[in-house]
Amino acid sequence: MGHEGQRIGGAVGEAAAPLAERLRERGLRLTPQRRRVLAAVAALEHATPEAIGARLREEAGAEGSAPDASTVYRNLELLEQLGLVWHTHLGKGAPVYHASEHPHPHVVCASCGEITSVAPDLLDDAAERLAADLGFTVDVGHVALSGTCRACRERAGSEIP
Repeated sequence: MGHEGQRIGGAVGEAAAPLAERLRERGLRLTPQRRRVLAAVAALEHATPEAIGARLREEAGAEGSAPDASTVYRNLELLEQLGLVWHTHLGKGAPVYHASEHPHPHVVCASCGEITSVAPDLLDDAAERLAADLGFTVDVGHVALSGTCRACRERAGSEIP
């Protein structure tokens, strides 16, 4: 899945110490499951809870144990409350999760499903206009724009310059 120059795989190592501290402040601890869910989010970049659970089962192998679906959901919710992951609704179906290094909008191809992260300032003009006209503040970390990617347009023979 496309990711315009943003690499979030390092987020897990960097987030482990702050995560442990944030959990301790709430009287919780950094469990292996929480660490594994966070690592799966970072590795998959944009993944549904089901895809995160599947990765954890694959990593555990036939002899290992992986968290069940409800545990994955609970941990994603907690990690989001702690500010370490964000969710974005890309249309129908479950939201996708990504590391929260910095909030960013997404563009999603309605044809092939490719998800690309874009720079948050791409929407600055629209956000400023919405604020001025409606008093509305855009939460760019949850924005997803649907359309057709270049490759799908080219395959369809309708390249737009």
